[in-house]
Amino acid sequence: MDMHAAYQEVGSYRAAAEICGTTDKTIKRVVEAARRAETLGSGAEVAVAHNYDSVATIIAERVKRTSGRITAKRLLPVAVAAGYAGSPRNFRRAVAQAKADWRRDHHRGRRPGVWAPGDMLVFDWGEIGPLFVFCAVLAWSRFRFVCFADNLGAETTMAALALCMETIGGVPNTLLTDRMGCLKAGTVAGLVIPTPDYVRFVTHYGTKPDFCQGADPESKGIVEALVGYVKSDLMIPEELSVADLVRANVEGVRWCKEVNAQVHSEIAAIPAERLALERPLLGDLPQLRARIGKVALRKVDRLSCVRFGSARYSVPNVHIGRTVELRVADGMVMVVFLGEIIAEHAIVAPGETSVSDEHYGGARPAPDRAVRPKTPTEVAFCALGPVAEAFIKGAAARGVTTLAADICELCAMEAAHGKEELIAAMARAVEFGRFRAHDVRSILAAGTGVPRPRAPGDALIVDLPTVATRSLSDYAISEGS
Repeated sequence: MDMHAAYQEVGSYRAAAEICGTTDKTIKRVVEAARRAETLGSGAEVAVAHNYDSVATIIAERVKRTSGRITAKRLLPVAVAAGYAGSPRNFRRAVAQAKADWRRDHHRGRRPGVWAPGDMLVFDWGEIGPLFVFCAVLAWSRFRFVCFADNLGAETTMAALALCMETIGGVPNTLLTDRMGCLKAGTVAGLVIPTPDYVRFVTHYGTKPDFCQGADPESKGIVEALVGYVKSDLMIPEELSVADLVRANVEGVRWCKEVNAQVHSEIAAIPAERLALERPLLGDLPQLRARIGKVALRKVDRLSCVRFGSARYSVPNVHIGRTVELRVADGMVMVVFLGEIIAEHAIVAPGETSVSDEHYGGARPAPDRAVRPKTPTEVAFCALGPVAEAFIKGAAARGVTTLAADICELCAMEAAHGKEELIAAMARAVEFGRFRAHDVRSILAAGTGVPRPRAPGDALIVDLPTVATRSLSDYAISEGS
C-alpha cells in the first residue's frame, strides 16, 4: 500500500507503519517529502522550523567575533540564558553549521609554494620531552638535515645552522624560520628584528634572515612536516634519549642518508641527486666558521695544556704560549687555533686531566734520575763510565749509607788494579747486587777464576728417530691365557 495513502487513511504515523510493514520514522519522512513537493509545486518555499532558530543570531554573532574558534560547549550557557530549550547535541550541530558557513566565506586562500634552486633553507625545532631536534629542509631539492641537542638556545641554533650549511656544501640566499625567541630581539609593526648575534652570523655566511608571520605555521609547512616525520620515524622507534646525544646524532646522520636517497613523494625525485644540481647555485662557504656566542679563550701553558671547567686538556706542544679557542659540544671539548681543530677530548670531571701521547711526541718515558757528581771524588768515580753511575744508583736504591766512603776506597783501587779490571769487577758487583767496597775487592782478589753464569739460551730442538709402535689391544690378556 502507498505510505502516503496509508497515512491519509489512518492519520497516524505508527498505524500507517503497521499497515505498510515499516517504521513510523520512514512514514514521517515520506509524508513530509510529499508535502514539500506539493508546496514547491505551488511556488511557495518550505520553511523548516528548528528549536535553535531563536538563538541563531547569537550563534552567528559569537562565531564571527571569535573568527570561528568558539566551541558549542562555551556557547551553550549563553544560548540557554537566551531561551534555548533543546538538547546539547542539537545545539552542537547548529554551532558546527554556523562555523562551517563562516569559514566558507572567510577562508584565507593559499597557493602552492614554488621554490627556486639555491634560494631558501627552512628550519625549525621539534621536541619530545627534554630531547630537542633541529630540522632543516633545502626547499628546492627537499634535502633534509637533522641534529639533536639538549637546549633551544641561540648558540645551539646557530651552531646547528652552521653544521647544516657545511653538510649541504653551500649557503642559500635566505634562512626562513618562525619567530624563535632566541633569534628575535623584538617586533615592530609586525616585523621581526633579529638579534645582533644572529645578524653577525648571517653576515658572516653572506645570507639573509627571514621570519614567518605570527601564528602562521603553514608558511613553513615544508619543515613542519619534517619535524613530525622525524618524531614518528626516528625518535620514537629508536628510543633516542637526551642522556646519549652522541648516539642520537649518529642515528640522525644515518637517517638523513637513508631518506635523502629515496624518491620524495612531492617532487618525484631523489633529494641527494637534486642537491648535486642545486649546489653550484649556492653561495660559497666562508673559510672559517663563525664565532658563535661567547668564545672561551685560553693560553696554552708550559705543560702544553689548557684548563676548562677545572680540568686540563692537552694540545700539541708546538702551541705552547699561544691563545686558542675552546668549543664544547656533544660531550666533547675542541681546541681551535686559526679556525683549525688542533685537539679534541671527551669532557672529564673537574680536577682530572685528559692527555694525548701524540701531543708530546710519544708515550711518556719512565722517570730517569740522573747522577750529578758534586765533589772531586764523585767526579773521579763517575769518570769510570756508565758502570760507575749504575753502581751509585744501585747502592742508593738499597740504602747503602756508607756509599761516600766506599766511593773513595774504590777510586784508590784504580791505581792498584787498573781501570779495566776495576770496571769489570764493578760490573760483576752490579750484576749480583753487591754494592760495598769490600765486595769489589773480593771480586778483584778472585781474579779470572770466578764463575760467570749465563742466562739460559734457546731450547734445544733435534730430530729424534721414529720407532714402530703397537696398539694397546696387543697387550690385552685373552680369556684362554
